[in-house]
Amino acid sequence: MLLLRIVGVLAAIAIASGITAFLFTGDRRYLQLAARLAKYALIVALVFLALLALERVVVL
Repeated sequence: MLLLRIVGVLAAIAIASGITAFLFTGDRRYLQLAARLAKYALIVALVFLALLALERVVVL
């Protein structure tokens, strides 16, 4: 769980950095990178939560 939290914080920092870089430079490439990172982070989080839910169902 600690590793998941660290990865989540790093993903949030990377997304915020991409948005900040876009605001300073105006280059849409950074905004696209932040959006891609957010999408993949959301997918990973949903898969992880689905696995946790599946584990609960199997245990019951």
